[in-house]
Parts: sequence; C-alpha cells; structure tokens
Amino acid sequence: MFPLEEPPNGSSSEAIVNVATVPQRSPFRYPGGKTWLVPRARMWLKSLNPPVDELIEPFAGGAIIGLTAAFENLANKVTLIEIDPAVGAVWATVLNGGGEWLADRICQFDPTPVEVENLMAQSPDTLHDLAFQALVHNRVSRGGITAPGAGIVKNGENGRGLKSRWYPETLRRRLLDIVSIKDRIEFIAGDGLTAIRDTAHKPRAAVFIDPPYTVAGRRLYRHSEIDHEALFACASTIRGHFLMTYDDAPEVRLLAKRFGFCVGEVRMKSTHHATKTELLISRNLDWLNGA
Repeated sequence: MFPLEEPPNGSSSEAIVNVATVPQRSPFRYPGGKTWLVPRARMWLKSLNPPVDELIEPFAGGAIIGLTAAFENLANKVTLIEIDPAVGAVWATVLNGGGEWLADRICQFDPTPVEVENLMAQSPDTLHDLAFQALVHNRVSRGGITAPGAGIVKNGENGRGLKSRWYPETLRRRLLDIVSIKDRIEFIAGDGLTAIRDTAHKPRAAVFIDPPYTVAGRRLYRHSEIDHEALFACASTIRGHFLMTYDDAPEVRLLAKRFGFCVGEVRMKSTHHATKTELLISRNLDWLNGA
C-alpha cells in the first residue's frame, strides 16, 4: 500500500458487490472474472458526458463489461479484441452467424470424462469446432482457467464431477441472447496493445482495459505476457475515456503515479471467498465516490 503516495483524486469504494445480483451474460467462466465490476462499469459509462459512441475492450476474455454495455445500451457500438485464438473463436462464431449452431451443439454434448478427453485430444478443422472445444474446455477446467495444462474438474459440486460445471440450457440461453444483439458488437482477433494504439485517436470512445494480471497471469491465461509499462503509455495517449482494472500490486501503483493517473480501491471477494482489493485506474474517478 502507498497511503501517502496516491495519485491525485484517489477514490475508494468500500461496499462489496453481491455478484448474485448481477446479470450473468458471458458464456465463459473466467478466473478473475469481472462480474463484481459491472455495477461500477455502469456508473462509469453513465457518468460520461456526452455518452460514448463506442466501448472498446482490448483484452476481451469473457467480455462481461462489453456485453453489459451492449445489452444495456451504454454505448452505440461495442468492439471486442482478443488474441487467444480459442477464446476468439467463440466470439467470432457467436457474432458471425454460428451462434445458433454452437448453442445446439452445447445442448447435444454429454460431458462424460471420456467424451471430454476425446474432444480435447482433437485438432479442430473449423472455427466453429474450435469454438465448441474452447467453450467446453473453459466450462470443465478448474476455475475456468484457459492456460495450457489446466486441470479438469473431478469432484465438482456435490460430487457431480464434470456435470457440476455444465449447464447446457443456461449456456444456450446466454449464447442466443448474445446472438439477439450481435449487430451492436464487433469482434477483432488481435493484440490488445495494438488495438489501443489503433483506436486512441477516437474522442467519443471509451476503452475498458483488463489485462492479464501481473501476479497470476501466467498461471491463468494462455496469453499472459504483456508489457505493462507500454500499456500505461498507450493509455496515456487515449483521446477519449479509459478505465483500467488491475490487481493491487506495488509496481502497478508506481506506474499509475508515474503517468499521473488516479487510483481507486475496490474490495471484492475471490473465487475462494477471500476479500481482496482490486485497483481501478483512470484519469478521473470522481464518479466512484458515489459507489
């Protein structure tokens, strides 16, 4: 902690969000998922005047903030960027005409250990097949971890093993809900830093930046290597608005101080119900004082 070294206008949000009250819209289970941030992201986007034309999510992952903006009309357009080809295959499939196929395929699949093992051993021939494999892997791996070698759930909830993480009708509904608003969302397969550089000139855009975490990134994500200093430098060039979220790490606070950004603290509960502090970073966090 840096109690005397905060950038100006630092803010703190004490109330812990009850994630059960937040709409679950993403088909992914994600480590470090941002469900807890949804109410604050709403506040941020609603505080922007004039309203933004576009919300850009350069490290999309499960895209919970982008989906929130699209479903709740918090931006006219949402652009998702993802470098992981497997995760990207899901978004490309759902948003480009394959969502109904994927929803049906999910409902037809029986996630027995043998079926899951056989599926994971395959080399998908098509983008749709890769999307299906990726979604199954995400749902049955421990904690939704996408990094290579992630273990598969064995015992699961109430000893139900893999099926304790498999809710086909719920997944189908989420996928079809996204299909219903797909005209508001664009997906781009690519690098997050490059995407920020390419869109930094847009004055009516907002960028939600949720990079692989500095502490746990390598363990949790397939693509975890990122130049965090370069990311902060890119953020400083954004003409519109941006909001970054990070784990509370000394090097992150120092980077924020160096670039003159505001830092806000938000308490949340981890997967194991431990209370932890996350950082929100932006040029202005006055809106956070009402959280």
